[in-house]
Amino acid sequence: MNVALLFTAAITVFLFAGLHVASGIFYTAYLADALYMGALPSMIANITWSTMNDFILVSIPLFILLGELLSRSGVAELMYRSLSVWLRWLPGGLLHTNILASALFAATSGSTVATAATIGTIAQPTLAKLGYNERMVLGSIASGGTLGILIPPSINMIVYGALTSVSIGKLFVAGIIPGIALALTMSAIIVVVSLIWGDHHRDDGPLPPLMRRIKMLLDLAPVFFIFVLIMGGIYTGLATPTEAAAIGIVGAIAVAAVNGTLSIRMLHESFLSSMRTTAMVMLVLTTAFLLNFSLSLSGLPQQVSEYIRDLHWSPMMTIWVLVLFYLLLGIFIEAMAMMVTTVGIVTPLVVSLGFDPVWFGVFITVMMELSIISPPVGLNLYVVQNLRPVKGSINDVFIGVLPFVVAMLIFVALLIQFPAIALWLPGKVF
Repeated sequence: MNVALLFTAAITVFLFAGLHVASGIFYTAYLADALYMGALPSMIANITWSTMNDFILVSIPLFILLGELLSRSGVAELMYRSLSVWLRWLPGGLLHTNILASALFAATSGSTVATAATIGTIAQPTLAKLGYNERMVLGSIASGGTLGILIPPSINMIVYGALTSVSIGKLFVAGIIPGIALALTMSAIIVVVSLIWGDHHRDDGPLPPLMRRIKMLLDLAPVFFIFVLIMGGIYTGLATPTEAAAIGIVGAIAVAAVNGTLSIRMLHESFLSSMRTTAMVMLVLTTAFLLNFSLSLSGLPQQVSEYIRDLHWSPMMTIWVLVLFYLLLGIFIEAMAMMVTTVGIVTPLVVSLGFDPVWFGVFITVMMELSIISPPVGLNLYVVQNLRPVKGSINDVFIGVLPFVVAMLIFVALLIQFPAIALWLPGKVF
């Protein structure tokens, strides 16, 4: 365990020193290699090439581009408007629209930032005019955005699958029911908070006639169209995740053309933003593979497994210790960095205890969602803060997400107690 403590201390120091995440991971990998093997310098080129040349990882820039195209296509505005007329009667009113709109957009985006930014841009001005409690608005947008990495397609699940050699298709299928269940849990929390403290908003306006509301459901068609293109291709075996992502891009361009938002400028902005995000993600991922290579040669995963086994903890107790571990880690380290630096060590341990690696992929994704809204480094907190029409204290966002943190912890407990939430559907499909 001295080795584990050394590496943990090293990456913590590097990240808190202000180094870029990829630089901190690389220096940790180099330190591990220098102390124990000396094989990394000759392997850097090979590992970098094999990572960048991995066909499944080509899906990452494609899904990032898909999310950028959809966020600029006008789909989200139509979808939000359609959902709002069906959900405003619930306690909490249009706050439920934030959650469900995020869930539906997540089914085409794969990115938590794209989901939170898109829904937040639409929702904040509208709900501010209607007098909604600003903290609950901010909290619902930031928390709903996290569904972008749980509901398939998910960029983070692709990264987990690449690092652990777990089927991306199975991970995508496993995320569907948990994603729906978590969205419903968030809505339930909104109902509870609204009943206790009141809705605190003005009238959302008269409902349109029933036939008009039914007609407005057609605005949801583009989202389901893209989802069926992607997931249908994967589930039927007609396309790999990478090929499905490419098909989804073609579908997104078609949707933008139908909506009248397709232009050279729109495509240019989408490509440029996708390039920047892809460069960041792939750099972190490449250094993560270097770190996993160094740690595997040092025998650290096996040492950690043996140490935990000697403690004679039950498998369930070990999982709850991991919950606490990731909760604490998420307070200080960004979600993607948290996953790529731990998954190579923790996954072999969890699998050795009898847990399904597909279930653990869903579990660690939910823990990453918690990290994304955990003060002070939760990424979505700052995305939502930057979208506020009138800037206030970031503490408003911190307070606003607290009920949703409770909702996610309740869901984590359900996921641990009932693994079938994640494993039932993959068992039926595969």
